Amino acid sequence: MKRWLIGLGLLCLVLGMGWPWLKEFPLGRLPGDITVVRGNLRFYLPLTSSILVSGVVSLILWLLNR
Repeated sequence: MKRWLIGLGLLCLVLGMGWPWLKEFPLGRLPGDITVVRGNLRFYLPLTSSILVSGVVSLILWLLNR
């Protein structure tokens, strides 16, 4: 459990330090992501991005457990 928490902390640290470059990645603005803006209401559903991230994470976990 300690190793997982340390690994998660290091991952958060790396993602935080790389945020200026990561926000330029088009994840979240892919075709299929739904955005509705009406007056003061802004609704965002990252459908395609969620499917892509899920697939990548599943592939990584499958490779690690192999």
